[in-house]
Amino acid sequence: MSKVKIYSASGCPFAQRSRLVLLEKGLDFDLVEIDLQNKPAGFTSISPYSKVPVIHYGDDRVWESTIINEYLEETFPEPPLLPQVPGKKAIARIWIDFANTKFIPAFYKLLMNQEPQEQRMWTEELQKHLLFMEHQGLRQLSQSGSFWLGDSPSLVDFSYYPWFERWAALEQYRGISLPADCDRLQQWWVAMNQRDSVQATLQPAEFHIQQYAKYANDSASGVTAQELRRY
Repeated sequence: MSKVKIYSASGCPFAQRSRLVLLEKGLDFDLVEIDLQNKPAGFTSISPYSKVPVIHYGDDRVWESTIINEYLEETFPEPPLLPQVPGKKAIARIWIDFANTKFIPAFYKLLMNQEPQEQRMWTEELQKHLLFMEHQGLRQLSQSGSFWLGDSPSLVDFSYYPWFERWAALEQYRGISLPADCDRLQQWWVAMNQRDSVQATLQPAEFHIQQYAKYANDSASGVTAQELRRY
């Protein structure tokens, strides 16, 4: 049987999402590290968006981390990382969508904006999202478990985790910490850091601070940065 091949980059949070899922599934995979500042010739023939992650498995080529993760869940259903009940699965997908459309854009908008007034606005926006995640997410969906949907992690947890690992960059460049009353988020963060998959992909705070310096002064030139400037 063929192995999964993943095109990734050590500093990319989106690629980390899919590497986490591959590890949680216990899959043997080939990792192809891409230098996003010096992409190989013909990379768009592998990744139509010229981004990572991309996976190959058999005749399938899949890109976009959220889609990749659902593909992996469907192709390799054990251990399950989504609920089986349709209603609960829908709730999981709602929270993944919240990560993609609310939380992550606010993270980058705060980091990239140079105007103090805009930074204050995005700080308030990001804090509002954190409180929503705390009270409408973790507190309601996982009243006793450490993870988003209960006692074991799901695709929801892996959709959010990489940006919390990179929180040191926000603290360094924008002085923002997690709100003091987000105790469930703090507990979740501790639990996530105990996962073997997280430890296998973890980069130190200094790495992320260096990686995000160009975002903080708005000189980043990658595809994600260009897209964020347009929206």
